[in-house]
Amino acid sequence: MDCDNLDRGVADRAEESIRKKFRKSLFSRFTKAIVEYELIQPDDKIAVCISGGKDSFVMAKLFQELKRHNKVNFDLVFLSMDPGYNEENAKRIAQNAKLLDIPLTCFGTDIFDSVFTIEKSPCYLCARMRRGHLYHAAQDLGCNKIALGHHYDDVIETILMGMLYGGQMQTMMPKVRSANFEGMQLIRPMYLIREETIKHWRDYNKLQFIQCACKFTKTCATEGASKRLKMKELIRTLESEDPGIEQNIFRSVENVNLKTVIAYKDKDGIRHRFTEDF
Repeated sequence: MDCDNLDRGVADRAEESIRKKFRKSLFSRFTKAIVEYELIQPDDKIAVCISGGKDSFVMAKLFQELKRHNKVNFDLVFLSMDPGYNEENAKRIAQNAKLLDIPLTCFGTDIFDSVFTIEKSPCYLCARMRRGHLYHAAQDLGCNKIALGHHYDDVIETILMGMLYGGQMQTMMPKVRSANFEGMQLIRPMYLIREETIKHWRDYNKLQFIQCACKFTKTCATEGASKRLKMKELIRTLESEDPGIEQNIFRSVENVNLKTVIAYKDKDGIRHRFTEDF
């Protein structure tokens, strides 16, 4: 497929759909998360990380739309890391970026090859390595933040996974300070956006993005992937039987009452039990 021969109106239509049809379900939720969780400050330089999937590409378009409003002075870099994609997936990412008028800054790594032979938790190791490379590349470009495309559904799935498989109450935070890269933060501005809305935007604009493109994709039998899929199915079943379950899962980490928990860890990681203040 030759990008030069593609319809040049695709980016315009995608942007118009964000401003009109999907303004409430995409752009308004995007800006709400940014304001509510204080994700952007004046003079930030943000590396918008493009993995090649639907989530990161819609995030890039939302950032471009926000930048056009120019209410806060901040800069953007659209950063794409190739962890070892096959030629077809790498080509699809580049084509979609050109099609959607997203100027990519790209760099390569051998992460997929490094974790392919790891038997225990390869997805966890891969995610940590990818994040480290993104932090490093973003810092080299003068950025102080990286933005990832995790959405609302990722958040509630993570809450349940932590409870059912990790024996802990936690979630994916809307922003995190890097422990290893001084002055760097990770932000998740898609925090309040539903995955179904992202899929609807993709299909409405007749766009095709890569799925998970690692070497495990053919079997999709990795432990982390199968657990997350179970969470998706469980939440879908519960919501169909009792509408409102999804929202309550999300709210559960906003309404923690320390008087009614057996134990908790404070911000320094020190564990406290209820008997201390009984």
